[in-house]
Amino acid sequence: MLDDSPQTKIDSILAKLEKALAGGNIEAAVNLFQADCYWRDLVTFTWNLKTMEGHDQVRDMLKSQLNAIKPGRFRQDDKELASQNDGITDGWFEFETAVARGYGHVRLKNGLIWTLLTTMSELKGHEEPKGLLRPMGAEHGSDANRRTWKEKREAEAAELGFSEQPYVVIIGGGQGGIALGARLRQLGVPTIIIERNERPGDSWRKRYKSLCLHDPVWYDHLPYIPFPENWPVFAPKDKIGDWLEMYTKVMELNYWSSTSCKSASYDEATREWTVVVERDGQEIVLKPKQLVLATGMSGKANVPKLQGQDVFKGEQQHSSQHPGPDAYRGKKVVVVGSNNSAHDICAALWEGGADVTMLQRSSTHIVKSDSLMEIGLGDLYSERAVAAGMTTRKADLIFASLPYRIMHEFQVPIYDKIREKDAAFYERLEKAGFMLDFGDDESGLFMKYLRRGSGYYIDVGACDLVADGRIKLVSGVGVEKLTETSIMLEDGRELEADLIVYATGYGSMNGWAADLISQDVADKVGKCWGLGSSTTKDPGPWEGEQRNMWKPTRQEALWFHGGNLHQSRHYSQYLSLQLKARKEGIATEVYGLQEVHHKS
Repeated sequence: MLDDSPQTKIDSILAKLEKALAGGNIEAAVNLFQADCYWRDLVTFTWNLKTMEGHDQVRDMLKSQLNAIKPGRFRQDDKELASQNDGITDGWFEFETAVARGYGHVRLKNGLIWTLLTTMSELKGHEEPKGLLRPMGAEHGSDANRRTWKEKREAEAAELGFSEQPYVVIIGGGQGGIALGARLRQLGVPTIIIERNERPGDSWRKRYKSLCLHDPVWYDHLPYIPFPENWPVFAPKDKIGDWLEMYTKVMELNYWSSTSCKSASYDEATREWTVVVERDGQEIVLKPKQLVLATGMSGKANVPKLQGQDVFKGEQQHSSQHPGPDAYRGKKVVVVGSNNSAHDICAALWEGGADVTMLQRSSTHIVKSDSLMEIGLGDLYSERAVAAGMTTRKADLIFASLPYRIMHEFQVPIYDKIREKDAAFYERLEKAGFMLDFGDDESGLFMKYLRRGSGYYIDVGACDLVADGRIKLVSGVGVEKLTETSIMLEDGRELEADLIVYATGYGSMNGWAADLISQDVADKVGKCWGLGSSTTKDPGPWEGEQRNMWKPTRQEALWFHGGNLHQSRHYSQYLSLQLKARKEGIATEVYGLQEVHHKS
């Protein structure tokens, strides 16, 4: 009898793919894919983050890249058994290219490739110093000129940025800059992280005091050092701040705190940046080859321009500036917005004795935290998943293996279950006047996050306060103007206020490029974030990947790095490998550089 096991099917397709690619037979390779196929490549074939959809796009990529990439040695990962469910066979595999080692995932439908993920694991000859390559630390023997580890670190800190220039400067020392800095450190890429706050982690410490992570601990590990097993499921902001400070020190990062970036410009002739920073009252000029803006996925604070803002006599703050509720006991506060920050701030103000009103101008997606953990994340990021053998790396790769084009199809059933489970909860909210949605195509939280980075709240308790009226709610109406003491609404109602908090989100990250470099460069790069899904706040055309994130941009040597802790961890690997390859002079012919359709 023929062996028709999932293992055999994966072995067979990998052998056929390797034979076709090694022989340069592009048509044979293309014919191994279904007509409605998706090949997501993270750096290995395209030196880009790029998804090819359908035979024509796969063919075009291979015609451009195959001769230079020279893929081979496709072999199934014998530590991860192939499986088959509902007519889909999936398996894990290793492979190599001329310059790198890779890891991938494949799904077969009707014996043909439906989805293919190829990711770069490491560059040959430039492997991270781990395992058998772990550094010795101690230097045995005798040496009259021996320097201790501490002396070497002090010398490096004194020289880098002065007598020796960094290869990479990262602007922004939050979780994104820190995770990328750690990856680059392990790859031996001289890097300086620029952070305007006094200490690593201050970007968390300085937020409103009730802030906690809304994502669970299993989703939030940093590279190399996972959180301890007794770490809380939802970490408070100050605990995260302390972890980041510890991590920065333990990972030996060159982290310039209390430093502001004044300007940056790129010399096309020397292929070098001039980055002017101010540190300890001293102006310092850095000359890196690569510049990374890790200023947060959300970009610059978006404060609406309203008539009467100059006459309002109370306080006005963006949510990113809100210190917490302590000074507002007994005060009337209006929070403009209804997403995560708005709910958190409203709840904390209510607990602090303020008279607080939430002004909801458009509908919001709400998902209860426990339901999200159980139904939305449980198979990949949970104690249940860990007990079943799931690792962070495998979970990240499974999530990455789902093409963005069809990801919503996997999400809709999840949120259908959540909506059914929490029907009474949603009924209470709607009865209170709260405007709910589940996304343009009912696909819920993750697609909203990936498409627009806004429009949702993970409920950790504030919704009960809204539903029973303890947080007052005004919904479905905009602001006409501000008076000296109030907000006048478009329907004629008036909300008295001592404080107005604008929980109105953030603009595109390329706004930072406009401030630090130039508007021309910001426009040249275009909008950051979003997929081009033609859904609310994510205009088309279809991009297939996050715009400008973690990959080459239209401005040479300018990169954007941001997102939540999961994305900072996962995509920092691919960005660090792209930067390392350039440092070592490895040919990096980029395929499918993103077109610019939107400037902000």
